[in-house]
Amino acid sequence: MSDAVVEVSMFERIGGAVVIDRLVEAFYHRMDTLPEARVIRAMHAPDLGLVGSVLKRYLSEWTGGPKLYSPGKGHPRLRQRHMGFSIGNAERDAWLLCMRGAMAETISDDGARQELDAALTKLADWMRNQAGNPHDAGTVRP
Repeated sequence: MSDAVVEVSMFERIGGAVVIDRLVEAFYHRMDTLPEARVIRAMHAPDLGLVGSVLKRYLSEWTGGPKLYSPGKGHPRLRQRHMGFSIGNAERDAWLLCMRGAMAETISDDGARQELDAALTKLADWMRNQAGNPHDAGTVRP
């Protein structure tokens, strides 16, 4: 009998591609319908299909699933790709509101959902690009 520990990716823990698809759909549904999300919905094109497809590919790879994002897009450079948008605390909070609701709806594993929430919270905080954010003062990125 082996003592080897088998690593299970977050992608597998949450349910794979089916759950990533449902998560992204639930996320954008919230962005489309929640009044608190207006600030971030206005940053997107009327049709969320293309950006939804990109987010599905990104989240698949980011959670340890198939590499669907980087072969076509290269390194994510998320903050750089979002510099054209004003992202402060309100935008971060709106994004997290939508994502947390979507995770609550689609991810049944409480532990995995909490771990994913913590990681996405760090990522969303890093995405802020307004003056005075601590990560712009030499703080190491997440």
